[in-house]
Amino acid sequence: MSSPPQKTSRDVVLVVDDSAETVAMLADALETAGATALVALRGERALAIAHQITPDIVLLDAVMPGMDGFETCRAFKSDEALAHIPVIFMTGLADSDHVVQGLEAGGVDYVTKPIDPKALLARIRVHLANARLTQRAQAALDTTGRHLFAVDESGRLLWWTPQGGRILARLCGERPTAGLHLSEAVSTLVSRVAAGTSPPPVVVTPEREVGGPVEVAVVGRVGQGEILLRLVEEARPSTDGTLRDRLRVSDREAQVLDWIARGKSNRDIGDILGLSPRTINKHLERIFKKIGVENRTSAAVMVLKTLNAEKADDA
Repeated sequence: MSSPPQKTSRDVVLVVDDSAETVAMLADALETAGATALVALRGERALAIAHQITPDIVLLDAVMPGMDGFETCRAFKSDEALAHIPVIFMTGLADSDHVVQGLEAGGVDYVTKPIDPKALLARIRVHLANARLTQRAQAALDTTGRHLFAVDESGRLLWWTPQGGRILARLCGERPTAGLHLSEAVSTLVSRVAAGTSPPPVVVTPEREVGGPVEVAVVGRVGQGEILLRLVEEARPSTDGTLRDRLRVSDREAQVLDWIARGKSNRDIGDILGLSPRTINKHLERIFKKIGVENRTSAAVMVLKTLNAEKADDA
């Protein structure tokens, strides 16, 4: 007696459209391609289904009676259990305002009707592959206990590690959700990264009087339009301006000096400032000559003396 064939994993696609004809056409195409299709004619029903069987991806009609696609997508992204699911919008509307609205609601892609099933299946495969890579990266980061989060180039929150989420909740005064816009300081930091610069960390004060300020530093880009940031609790105020003026160094050299005094290695400073360790070493060579020291320990001592002198002058 022959053994039964091994059961393979099938992608689960949730199709949400108020047109029964469109739902039937897409369900047939998906099943033929080897995927499992779940269907819903209303946004509310789609959310109920997703809480029972978590789909791998959602195909969502933008214009529906009752809860439209944009509202449905925002509901998905505000739910921690569903926020990671990629959403592809479908609509007969080609107006650019609706494209923007769909992407701002949290969608990853946008296709117009009439839909070409072959092209749509190709898009689904790409977004599923990207989503799984992101999930594996997040899982790896979660195990390291790092305080990290990622935003898109407009500053909208994409994902966060559990440790990062705890600090974000304190900063925002609410539980973090995908699509959330963070403080103006973080948005400015992200816009500088998007423009191709390597900005220094910023200090953010919590919305509520809970705990001290938090430092937000750029780690780098981790995907298309995705920027990874690191949180450091109880950050001390930036001293770059004082070091620059009193030691007569450049802005970048002042940043490097500040981090040297905090005990950071060249690699750590490079990660924070978006530079290579070798570039940091070159900066240090110039810094040592400018301030008249021979090594990083002496440089750290010089920083502390300079900051103490500043405090004495202010007293």
